[in-house]
Amino acid sequence: MNTPDEDTLLEDADLDVTAEADGSLYEHFRVVADQGQQLLRVDKFLLDHLRDTSRSRIQQAADAGCIFVGGRPVKSNYRVKPGDVVSLMLDHPRHDTSILPEDIPLEVAYEDDQLMVINKPAGLVVHPGCGNYSGTLVNALAWHLRDNPDYDPNSPEVGLVHRIDKDTSGLLVVAKTPHAKTCLGQQFFHKTSRRRYNALVWGNFREDEGTVVGNIGRDPKDRLRMAVFPPESGVGKEAVTHYRVMERFGYVTLVECRLETGRTHQIRAHMRHIGHPLFMDGRYGGDEILWGTRSSTYNAFIHNCQALCPRQALHARTLGFRHPDTGEEMDFEAPLPPDMNALIGKWRNYINGITNTP
Repeated sequence: MNTPDEDTLLEDADLDVTAEADGSLYEHFRVVADQGQQLLRVDKFLLDHLRDTSRSRIQQAADAGCIFVGGRPVKSNYRVKPGDVVSLMLDHPRHDTSILPEDIPLEVAYEDDQLMVINKPAGLVVHPGCGNYSGTLVNALAWHLRDNPDYDPNSPEVGLVHRIDKDTSGLLVVAKTPHAKTCLGQQFFHKTSRRRYNALVWGNFREDEGTVVGNIGRDPKDRLRMAVFPPESGVGKEAVTHYRVMERFGYVTLVECRLETGRTHQIRAHMRHIGHPLFMDGRYGGDEILWGTRSSTYNAFIHNCQALCPRQALHARTLGFRHPDTGEEMDFEAPLPPDMNALIGKWRNYINGITNTP
């Protein structure tokens, strides 16, 4: 039987599981039922193996889809049998004291003694987790700040204030001090920070701007994907995305998205919900040809586009907040990266070619 140090984790865990940006789940506890195990409800079974928690907390975890048996989520009334592997899976990694500095290049947009603003490239995982225990932004920060005696990369009191997906590029703010982490975190919580994203999405919007309101929660059919639920349903967490059309290309549209909330996969899930998945977002169906002709020429054009930008076309372009020490309002902008610029340029040339054809 495993007896990890995190037996008390249910006491502090956010069991709604909607905060991790890349949609991954991480194992916090595992126990294998022995061969003499009698049939027993999984909530009662875990109560015998987890200290300093309650049956109601375990039931909340099960309701949130965090209790797994044999790799599948189960409800509280599941009966554990001999040999069952029972796991607790949460949306954040276990507190890992082995984060090591790694010399990974960082594009630093701004830095002072309180904070850093990083322009993250697509493909860089933000935080160590299952399958990505090194080579992350957190490891890069540990190297960059290795000579700062006050920065402990393993301490939750400093570091990343928010996250973006592995395959999303753009701006992130990092707190160097506990004071900065608290102050910046409150701004994100109270929705006073400012974030705008650029996204290339499938389809042509009928309107020039709009707002998507819909709770974000785990998709019960796919735990690595988020789904949108009615605000009055009580399922998931409140999420609001404002969007504005920037440029139309007939079959795809470049939009600006402004976030009021910062839920897991918020833009990706909201855009899919209104029928406009992000271009090349495989998890939400955007890697298929959803709009356009059925000609071989068009198919070849789309495949060339996918090769130019083989990830969801989403970029965290602007970030604004109040400085934790000076109170100054600070705003940053990161231009579109080369892959998205090339993708948009290719679509612009394509639609102009169609328009100018006699």
